Amino acid sequence: MQKGISISQAWSDDDIVQLHISVTDQASSFSHAAYIGHGQLGELVKQLRIFRDHIHGGIQDIRFGEFGPEYASGAFHARLHFQSPGKLYVSTHQQSEFTQFSLGKVASEAKLYLVSEPVLLDNFIVELGGLANGASKQANLVCV
Repeated sequence: MQKGISISQAWSDDDIVQLHISVTDQASSFSHAAYIGHGQLGELVKQLRIFRDHIHGGIQDIRFGEFGPEYASGAFHARLHFQSPGKLYVSTHQQSEFTQFSLGKVASEAKLYLVSEPVLLDNFIVELGGLANGASKQANLVCV
């Protein structure tokens, strides 16, 4: 399994985009969907272009969807943190869509922890830009 985060566009309409997100570490993998507005990926690309220059302690959050049963589909949160030059620490929290189970509604959840590098973040930003403008259908943050 390739460690990292993979984001692809499943479909879109006039109002929203459905993303398929997979996060994989050395032992686990979690995949789910989340909805975003059309401009959200482009805005994220702008934020990540600024963040990539903060290699001495910068922090950037990525959030797609919202957590909880009152929201549509799933949620994804990633915190990117440059703790030391040359290392990008990524902690993720994912939640699937809520479904009926036994006496209530439940959603699967996972928290995974990854390590990447600045050059791999640069590649991810380029791929995410392609996803945002429709030139590609997938973006990957490769982790080591």
